[in-house]
Amino acid sequence: MEIAKDWKEYQVLDCSNGEKLELWNNIVLLRPDPEVIWDNGNLLEKYNNINSHYIRSNKGGGHWENLKKTPDKWQVHYKDLVFNLKQMGFKHTGLFPEQAVNWDFMRNKIENANRDIKVLNLFAYTGGATVACLKAGASVVHVDSSRGMVDWAKENIRDNGLEDRPVRYLVDDVVKFVKREIRRGNKYDGIVMDPPSYGRGSNGEVWDIEKDLYNLIELCTELLSDEPLFFIINSYSTGLSMEVIKNCLKLTVLKKYEGDITSYEIGLPIKDTNLYLPCGVTTRYER
Repeated sequence: MEIAKDWKEYQVLDCSNGEKLELWNNIVLLRPDPEVIWDNGNLLEKYNNINSHYIRSNKGGGHWENLKKTPDKWQVHYKDLVFNLKQMGFKHTGLFPEQAVNWDFMRNKIENANRDIKVLNLFAYTGGATVACLKAGASVVHVDSSRGMVDWAKENIRDNGLEDRPVRYLVDDVVKFVKREIRRGNKYDGIVMDPPSYGRGSNGEVWDIEKDLYNLIELCTELLSDEPLFFIINSYSTGLSMEVIKNCLKLTVLKKYEGDITSYEIGLPIKDTNLYLPCGVTTRYER
């Protein structure tokens, strides 16, 4: 497991009975996490510093219950990067801190490439990977089907002082965009994607990871440059093992390019314990 252990302003404080307690730059949130099947006590009773608790509804979704004053918006820093946070529907904050391990990897590859690097970020959300790649000196094309998420990414890039860097934002269906890029003959040195298990595109297009991921990987292989640096796929879908996505990359990218494919769980340390919270799987090709 690759552990995102270099955070200074974020920490998993405790986990128990399907919930995780997190510190986000002085704001303490209690959120559901399906990986936490163990019992370490009632977190609401153990801690009196919780700002907000996300409570699931039996009918699906849920809501935030603010126990203490919680800002509408605040920030957290990772190394020399800064990200905007807020309480979102379905328990999210706008950032997946475990992805720091992949930000570090991409930055290192870009900074040591000794050439101009162009990156495509698909299902790009609020732009964590976009910020990291821009900071390393790459140009980035950022694609997400939600205008709200793209606007949030623009805020993150602005607040990092990167708004003058070469970045292009698109509110679009990922598969349709990739097909157009193939027809245009555009190429990328790095591709990163964080596909949902299920979703809808900007015009209602249906995405199902088990049916559609392989086809998308196959299409994206056509967008890689002659000397690609990386192709990274993040998955939070419990239905897909590391080996499945590895097989997809072996049958596509490795047929065309020399390099290595690795898969690993990504996780976060739990404060004052020798425990780690698993947070999904990354599979990556690197040259």
